[in-house]
Amino acid sequence: MMGIARSSTITLAALLAIEAHAQTPMWPTSPKPVSNASAGDTSTQHSIALSLPVGTPLQVALDREVRVKRVGQPIQGHLMQPVYAFDHLVLPLDTKVQGHIARIGSPGGKQLTLSILNADFTPARPIQVSFDEIVLADGRQMPLHAAVVPGSGQLISLVDSASSQSGPAKHGFSAKISEAKQEWGQAMQQVEQPGKMHRALRMGEAQLPVHPQYIDAGTLYYADLQEPLDFGSESVNAQELQSIGTPPPPGSLARASLVTPLDSGTTKHGAAVQAVVSKPLFAEDLLILPQGTLLNGSVLQVQPARRLKHNGQLRIAFHELVLPSGATFRVDTTLKAIQAAESDSPSLDQEGGAKATNPKSRYVTTGISVSLAMVGSGGKNDVGNAGPAAGGATAFRLVGIAVGLAVRSHSLAILMSAYGGSRSIYTNFFGRGRNISFPKDTLMDIGFGDRTAAPMSVIP
Repeated sequence: MMGIARSSTITLAALLAIEAHAQTPMWPTSPKPVSNASAGDTSTQHSIALSLPVGTPLQVALDREVRVKRVGQPIQGHLMQPVYAFDHLVLPLDTKVQGHIARIGSPGGKQLTLSILNADFTPARPIQVSFDEIVLADGRQMPLHAAVVPGSGQLISLVDSASSQSGPAKHGFSAKISEAKQEWGQAMQQVEQPGKMHRALRMGEAQLPVHPQYIDAGTLYYADLQEPLDFGSESVNAQELQSIGTPPPPGSLARASLVTPLDSGTTKHGAAVQAVVSKPLFAEDLLILPQGTLLNGSVLQVQPARRLKHNGQLRIAFHELVLPSGATFRVDTTLKAIQAAESDSPSLDQEGGAKATNPKSRYVTTGISVSLAMVGSGGKNDVGNAGPAAGGATAFRLVGIAVGLAVRSHSLAILMSAYGGSRSIYTNFFGRGRNISFPKDTLMDIGFGDRTAAPMSVIP
């Protein structure tokens, strides 16, 4: 009898231990609960640290155009995306950020040679910026130590696949994607957009042999924290956290930042890709995915740029979800929107495939170059003295015009016209296309459950 009683006691203790382990929350909390409630009590309060660890990405866009003059020159921008800690907003959209120009580099030898051949004696120099301070809404200033990610510092647009979708998928995601684009537009309203006359003036300046260098208003920089930022803590009821890890409803859209940089010219097929949820995902006011949740995926398709203006393509998908607690789940996702450089003229199809596209303006620029070349290679009395000047404009812009007017040589005009016209045709139609790239911290909107309705399953 004593043996049976002892065995029953051990079994009961084991069951209690298993039950207690099952009720352990799957989220980071303080070692001790705030209250003294007993184990398993859903009214237990947990203290959640609201801190941004090292590596947390910030997206900063310049408020106004900057004429590059010297190292140490101050710059000012604002956050283009709100920043969350777990489920709490700690840095709202449009938070001001102060910085400075940290370094002015020199152009590479190849770039310098090509620029001189094109009569541009002040080619663009690589500019490195640094961000030093965050200005909160109440005027408080927080010191900031952040490293700017290589590959950022471009004019960026938010590209979505809503326009190419049809059927239930479009109805399920279009409203959420529109909301994301409205948020992006709201952030861009803080940028002092130049008028038409201003843009025309800058284009004219760029044609001069010697001209100043500018950083455009709205240029976006990705910056990773080098030191953590602390915003205190919040007390959360354990019952409010029980929904974490439940499957996101079909049609849910999660905002994430890319951890793995991608480039269609260097990324390999099947390469691992990782992103981190940057904005907590809620469903009916219940927290499902907190900030910091990881998404693991792979490159499904990659095509580097080729000759005849075939541009690079990338297609990725995420299939694994890792909660801050370490719990892992299978998911079915599709890329619905992504940030990309405006210079790439990017597009995103309904399956999440991204590619660079050729701008339609190439037909106009090539037509102008060929027209000028025809005028420049015409007879001496074809268009008066316009022949040499047109030939020079085709090849070497303003310097070519000056040379053509000064020399007034028909042979020189033919040579310059042939060079300029053929170069324009080759560059726009026969040369190598452009690879599409996504630097680290690129923003993405990821859709859940639109391919299959299968729920998430826990990975053993």
